[in-house]
Amino acid sequence: MAQQTTGLPVDDEGYVIDTAETEERESAYRERGEALPITVVGNPVLHKECADVTEFGPELAKLVDDMFASQRAAEGVGLAANQVGVGLKVFVYDCQDDQGVRHVGVVCNPKLRDLPAELRTLDDSNEGCLSVPGAYAATPRTEYAEVTGQDEHGNAIKVRGTGYFARCLQHETDHLYGYLYLDRLSKRDRKDALKQMAEGTPRYATVPND
Repeated sequence: MAQQTTGLPVDDEGYVIDTAETEERESAYRERGEALPITVVGNPVLHKECADVTEFGPELAKLVDDMFASQRAAEGVGLAANQVGVGLKVFVYDCQDDQGVRHVGVVCNPKLRDLPAELRTLDDSNEGCLSVPGAYAATPRTEYAEVTGQDEHGNAIKVRGTGYFARCLQHETDHLYGYLYLDRLSKRDRKDALKQMAEGTPRYATVPND
């Protein structure tokens, strides 16, 4: 394992401050990276749990840079490693919350906090996915979410979000355990989402399923 490097600062409660210098940080990642095509539903890498990240070195750093470049090319707000064909538990995000505050960061080996009842308020807004291009469906998610994990340097981190950003954290963590938002839908809604995908044309490069 590589020696740990200082990551994002944390607030008084130990949560990362991912809202500072967002443009500079995202640009630095993206400009070092290369945009990769996005894997789509049906690709086996999307449907099984990814491996834990255990090496926090140059290969992971390159993957993170490529993921930021790929996320921007596809106009996404979050991207999991298996969406670019890599079966490792890492996701990146560049996402605004419902107050318009931009969050940019990296989470490796994420685990969602099991929330107490008072924090389990559900929001059933529409949700989409870069791996299900052109499709959207109402998908219940909690309005608040927390994940624990590590940053790209191996430092232990906690990330929390509300609204749309909370949805992003839940969505991307699901990916790394082999689940798409489609798996949270009824059979009818899943069928409708896949029909939307089939009738549309992706606006970004995708990996065809054999």
